[in-house]
Amino acid sequence: MADRAVPNLPSRSFDETIGFYEAVGFDVAYRDDDWLILRRGELQLEFFPYPGLVPEESSFMCSVRVDDVDGLYRQLTEAGVAERTAGAPRLQPIRPQPWGQRAGFLVDPDGTQLHLIENVA
Repeated sequence: MADRAVPNLPSRSFDETIGFYEAVGFDVAYRDDDWLILRRGELQLEFFPYPGLVPEESSFMCSVRVDDVDGLYRQLTEAGVAERTAGAPRLQPIRPQPWGQRAGFLVDPDGTQLHLIENVA
């Protein structure tokens, strides 16, 4: 197995986290009372319980680097995540960035920002 890092993100409710991420193609790989692992292909997100989290005050974030950022973005919009500037969940469009890659972002229902970055070929 290749070396890798996996983000550990907060969840106010594992059931709600599963519902949101399943709608965009993630499957439950593991769950108990203290830990949740979701996978979408090789992409993996891990969650810990944080029932007192206030989404509007969250500073949790991670980068999600994928080959098909447009496909992921399309799946998010088809699941009903809206492009808007406030609230959660929300999307910001995929755009060329000053560093040369295309990227946008998703804020999930718990206020975590996932920077959606297109892999460089």
